[in-house]
Formats: sequence, structure tokens, C-alpha cells
Amino acid sequence: MTTATVMIVAGEASGDAHGAKVVRAMQTQQTGLRFLGIGGEHLRAAGVAVRIDAHTLSVVGITEVITKLPKLLRAASEAKRLMVTERPALLILIDFPDFNLHLAAHAKRLGIPVLYFISPQIWAWRPGRVRKIKRLVNHMAVILPFEERFYHAHDVPVTYVGHPLMDDQPPATVRHADAGDLANPVISLLPGSRDREVEKHLPLLLGAAERLHQQYRGARFLVSCAPTIDASQVLRQVDQRNKQRPKLPLTVVCEDVRTLFARSTLSIAASGTVTLEATLCGTPTIIIYCISPLSYRLGRLLIQVEHIGLANLIAGRTIMPELIQADASPAKIAATADLLLKSPARLDKMRADLQMVKQLLGRGGASRRVADIALKILAQNAVIGAPC
Repeated sequence: MTTATVMIVAGEASGDAHGAKVVRAMQTQQTGLRFLGIGGEHLRAAGVAVRIDAHTLSVVGITEVITKLPKLLRAASEAKRLMVTERPALLILIDFPDFNLHLAAHAKRLGIPVLYFISPQIWAWRPGRVRKIKRLVNHMAVILPFEERFYHAHDVPVTYVGHPLMDDQPPATVRHADAGDLANPVISLLPGSRDREVEKHLPLLLGAAERLHQQYRGARFLVSCAPTIDASQVLRQVDQRNKQRPKLPLTVVCEDVRTLFARSTLSIAASGTVTLEATLCGTPTIIIYCISPLSYRLGRLLIQVEHIGLANLIAGRTIMPELIQADASPAKIAATADLLLKSPARLDKMRADLQMVKQLLGRGGASRRVADIALKILAQNAVIGAPC
């Protein structure tokens, strides 16, 4: 069988993990596929020849792009060179919209079909990009139910494949011995999966933990260290805080976040995919997020939705409290957590609402469905390109 080359581009940690599942699903269904592109450890482990490490490209906010612009430009140039030299039969783009839509334009010029998995949030801001997507992308594989309706309305080929997190079963609900004791809660703190997020959010979370410990002397805190973060960065901040003030009953953990959520009474997490993982585990969560003041002001002018949390977006209402920018102060975070911990009824209501969101997301199998679409495009391309 002739080897078909597939180029895949995932610029962030979550896309790297989701892309690896798609690659494995494609390999299961068809032999003779060769993969190369941009990604991280997950894609590399799935057999992709990673030519550019995604960890060097991840950015937060509009203004933060400037600091990494040289690396982004070099990576884009290298990716375009690969398209010319390797001539992939398919380009799979995962999220990372500004970078990936630039590559989609180059693929269009070269006649390379494009499958886009995990849509840019054009329903939230810069909706005009849908015209570019319609021109450059052969098929959209979307992960949120309302996204399919949006693309259908703009005559863009689209399939709702479900959320890739649904492909992973949450751990058995074996909760920490004190997780159900609201006088002695276990509170997980998740500052984010990027260095800049940890730098901004961890001091706020530690400040909130200090206030909560004054009210709940039996409280324990679990600080999550994402696999994309150097644990020394988290430990250094924790050690600095403990040198200045009495030590908190706090543990830094690098385990899977779903196991962490299963141990927690409540979590306080930076906005992102991790809050949807909390949803699937049924763990009550407070969402926080901070970016640079200029990025925030620009974002407020462009964003057209009321929520940033995925559970809230899917539900169309507030389920997880959102504390953004100035509201994400240690005092407000602690006060919001206290309000929940003092009310078993509020926590139970949030758990029930999270279960409803989980049902809206449907069943697993997203990776297999994306693989089916990719293989169909490859087959069509092979027929079109076959000699008469």
C-alpha cells in the first residue's frame, strides 16, 4: 500500500492530547499512514514525527502574543516549508486558531485538504472569521453541540463529533475521607497549564487558601501541577509563601486531574479545558482567570458571550461561578468558596447541574469520528488524484 502522509498541528497541551487520540484511531482503521507536524509528548508517543515542539508556542492573551511572535513566525515558516517538501495528503489542524488559519491559507494554495478539529470560538468573538474558514477549510469537526448549528447557518461543512474528554472515563468516585465534610473540606487549586497562567494565578489561589484556612481550620489544599508545567515553578511559589507566613496544610500534586477532582469537596480552577473535566467528575468548581490589563480591555470589546466557562457556555447560564480579572482577588475567591461550603444545598445543586451538562455532551467516540472524517477525506483525495 502507498504511504499517505498526514500533517497534524496542535499548538497547545490539550490539542496535543486530543490529536494523539485521533492519530491512534486513524492508525487502527488504516495502515500505511505517516504522520508529522507540530505537537508535544502525546503526539510524539502516538508515532507522529514532531518537527516543532508545541510547548514553545503556547500563549495567553492578545498582548502576550508579542513576546512569542518571533518563535511563532519561525514555526509558521517551518510548517509551510514542510507542506511544500512533504506534500501531505491531508492537514489536520487542532484549535490554535490564528496560527492554524494562517497555515490553512497556505494549504489551500498548495491544494492540500484541511480538516479542522476543535473550532475557534468564533461564536464568542471575531465571528467574521467564519468567512475565512468557509474559504479555507474542507471540514469542521466541532466538539460543542451549539457549534454545529452555527456552522450550518453559514454553509460550512461540519460534523458535531462530541467532546474528546468524553472518550475518557472518569475515575471511580472514591472520595477523600473528609471530602464530604464541609467543616473539613478538601479544596483543589488549579492555576493553569501554561507558565504565565501559573505565574498570575497561583499567588491569588494561595491567598484565597490562607483566608479559607482561617475559617476552616480542618481544610486541606491540593495544588495541581499540570504536566506542561515545571513542578519547580509551583514549588518555588509555595515555598516562598510558607517562608513569609504560617504554613498551610497544602500538598503539590502532579496526578491526573480527574483523580484530584474525585478527592475534592470543591475546586478553584483557571478557566480552560480542566473546568470541563471537573464537570465530568461532578466536582463543584469556581472559575478564575487573569490576563494583562490591555488584553482584558481588548477582549471585552470583542467578546460577544456572557460566560467563559465551558459548562456555563453549554448550559447557557451560570453554573460555575466566574471570577475574572479584578474579581479574581484572594478575598473574593475565598468569599465565593465560603458561600458554597456553608451551603450543602448549593453544592448539591451545582453537582446536579454539572450532571445535566455532562448529558448534553453525549457519549464518547469523538476521536473515532474525527478519524472517520479524516480517512474519508484521504480516500476522496486519493480518487481525485488517481491517474485515469
